[in-house]
Amino acid sequence: MEKRAYFAGGCFWCVTPVFKIYGAKEVISGYSGGDEVNPSYEDVKHQKTGHRETIEVVYDDEKTSYAKLLDIFLANVDPFDGGGQFIDRGHSYTLAVYYNDETEKALAEEKLAALAKESGKEPQIAVESFKSFYPAEEYHQDYYLKNPDAFEKELIESGRKK
Repeated sequence: MEKRAYFAGGCFWCVTPVFKIYGAKEVISGYSGGDEVNPSYEDVKHQKTGHRETIEVVYDDEKTSYAKLLDIFLANVDPFDGGGQFIDRGHSYTLAVYYNDETEKALAEEKLAALAKESGKEPQIAVESFKSFYPAEEYHQDYYLKNPDAFEKELIESGRKK
């Protein structure tokens, strides 16, 4: 059955490809968490809307579990950075899991509690009820495919590629 999961992992360009590698049918860059309808990239980037850069992961739950998606998410962010991710700073680049139901919420909280116990540090990841998702402008979609050189440069300069 096709399902959708929502993760704010800092720069949406940087977290899109890894989900495709691990079986997502589609990954859409966009915005979640704020109240403004259909926000623009410039407004989100400049912290004007309360949204975070977010990806919508479309997946087949018979092939990929939500728990596996959470593991992928956690392995590709710095879960202890509450101010953003790598060089991207501000609320719009902070981490969040937007859950669709109580099962997803419980799984996210369980994973974060295990991470806290294992590391001795508190993860700085919001777990919030999903309320809306607005796809980003077309030039942001599959940025890594459309602009491979610029994408590679972003990964290196951001500190994500280590």
